Amino acid sequence: MDDERVTATAEAAALIERLRAQHGPLVFHQSGGCCDGSAPMCLHREELPPGPYDVKLGEVADAPFYIDGDLYRRLGRPRFELDVADGAGEGFSLEGSGGVHFVARTPRAG
Repeated sequence: MDDERVTATAEAAALIERLRAQHGPLVFHQSGGCCDGSAPMCLHREELPPGPYDVKLGEVADAPFYIDGDLYRRLGRPRFELDVADGAGEGFSLEGSGGVHFVARTPRAG
C-alpha cells in the first residue's frame, strides 16, 4: 500500500514471526538517539508502552512500530523498510541474541 509508512522485508517478517513465537506480542520503537540508540528496538509489547510524544507509523507483521515524536517531525513523515543485518546490536532488542539486528532503511523509489 502506498500509505504505509513502515514495511518489512521478507527476512525481517520471518524474524518477527520467530521472535513472536518465542516471546509473545512484540513492539518496535525507533528512537532519535545516537549510535546504537538510533536502531529500531524490538521488545515485548508490555515492556515498552508508547510515550506521550511517540508516533505510531504503522505495524510490521502485526507488531506496532513507533517513532520518537521529535525524530518524526525532523524527518518529515518518514517511511521505513524494516530489514535484518548480520551482527548483534548493542541494545536490548530481542533479536540481538541471534547474531542479527534490525535496521530501518528508507525504501527506494521504484
